[in-house]
Amino acid sequence: MDPVFADFATRPARLSNAVVRQHRCAVAPAYVVVASGGRLSVDFMVPGGEETAETELRLSVLGVAAPLDAEVNGEPVAKNFLLPGAEGPDTVREFVLTVPGTALRPGANVLEVRNAADGDGKEGDGVIRLRALTLDSVGHDGRALRTSGHAAGERSGWVFATERRRLGASAWQPGADLRLQLDRSETHDPAGEREPVTRLAWRGTTGAESSVAFRTDLSGFHGHFRDADGSLGELRGTLTGPLPQGGRGAGVVPQHFTTEEEHDGVWSPAGRLRLLLDDGSAPVDRVTWSDRAGAASSLSLLVPVVAGRPTAPGERRDVTELVTQVWASDEFTDFGEVARNLVKSGGKWLAHEQDPELSFTFDLPVAVSAYSLTSANDVPERDPADWVLEGSSDGRSWTRLDSRAGEVFQGRYQCREFTLARPEAHRHYRLRITDNHGADETQLLEVRFFDGGAEAAADGVSDFVGYRQSADGEPVGYRGTRIPAPVAGADGQEDDGAGELLAVDFSDTARNLQDAARLLEQLTRYLRP
Repeated sequence: MDPVFADFATRPARLSNAVVRQHRCAVAPAYVVVASGGRLSVDFMVPGGEETAETELRLSVLGVAAPLDAEVNGEPVAKNFLLPGAEGPDTVREFVLTVPGTALRPGANVLEVRNAADGDGKEGDGVIRLRALTLDSVGHDGRALRTSGHAAGERSGWVFATERRRLGASAWQPGADLRLQLDRSETHDPAGEREPVTRLAWRGTTGAESSVAFRTDLSGFHGHFRDADGSLGELRGTLTGPLPQGGRGAGVVPQHFTTEEEHDGVWSPAGRLRLLLDDGSAPVDRVTWSDRAGAASSLSLLVPVVAGRPTAPGERRDVTELVTQVWASDEFTDFGEVARNLVKSGGKWLAHEQDPELSFTFDLPVAVSAYSLTSANDVPERDPADWVLEGSSDGRSWTRLDSRAGEVFQGRYQCREFTLARPEAHRHYRLRITDNHGADETQLLEVRFFDGGAEAAADGVSDFVGYRQSADGEPVGYRGTRIPAPVAGADGQEDDGAGELLAVDFSDTARNLQDAARLLEQLTRYLRP
């Protein structure tokens, strides 16, 4: 049979071969609470004609739990099963129960987990906090864990709304969202890499640093920061939801690495790592984290400078296509004369201002050596005359790169190029037009950016170095090399496929029309008022 998997550590739940219903349950950010007298029901399919072998039911539970009953198709698997006491309220434990093959049947099956507390208060607060459950054949040991590991590529990505309070201030101020993804599910030991991150620290290329500790249920964090200028303060965040599918968010994409570990002087493959850490400022060049099991990792990253189309070393390149965001202080949206046109050849940009501003954001830092401006189709008085080009790593602190005064475009659609005296790598570029040639509006047809060409890449150079240490092991060397993002395909397709009934997943488990019809019939019954 296909493994049954339900992960309630994210919203919506991540499922495989499961339709989940509930009675007297509550959905928390990182688990489902089964209250006294409550039950969680999971419908799943077993293909016809397949011999039903003994299976294992694994339950991942947070903290002290009330006793539970478990049954499959009405046949008891556990009765008044009391989980051993936890070390603390944030302890995650996994329990394994055996389900006899005779309990399963071809077609639709039902697994039920009930809270068997009698309400006398002897079992903590009398609830069960269920983070995940799996049901899989004993002969396929670990397959359900691999299924959960595959889902972790999505599950491990989060977006947090943040607030900052500077040292000595009394009020919290809104900060940029923190986007985080640490997908370690494709390491050589996937089961050992499924523990959630509890502490995280990072430093950006500007020298700004932050360090936070996460709540037990990952619903938020609290920590501190030091900005590039040395100012200190507190940092806190609240979970707002998962990263968009694929991990991309706000023009920032995860980095993918193939990794190695060093044992006794010998480097050996250690699987893949997917990393995204974006706090709205400069790219991260160092990150350290630890998980609930006590394992720790620390990396120093080589921050790449974005390269444009492949060229010979030293040959100048147009890198405009690598701009991910364009912002303008004003634009004429009614006629489609918007700032995005400047880099997409979709028409001109027009602002109802004599001194508008434009900003351009790249995915990674770009060392711009020259830029060009192209005049629009009409009204020469709208052409820029005076302007300043600035660069920034974090979008907040700006460095002047070039300034011009009294510039004149000799005709319509004229492209003029301007060279920077000292190219520097920045992720954000801002064009502040301080005056035009007398009109109330300002316009341009196109803005292009160029770099000075790439040096030949050095072979055998790692893109990060650091260490890893398991909960009960010694630290070992850890290094990684960037690789292209995996392409979704037959065995790597990422499918949202989950909604909250509590939740539903059909995936590929309905192997024929009859099975599919049964699942749909059940779903219709659950949704009927």
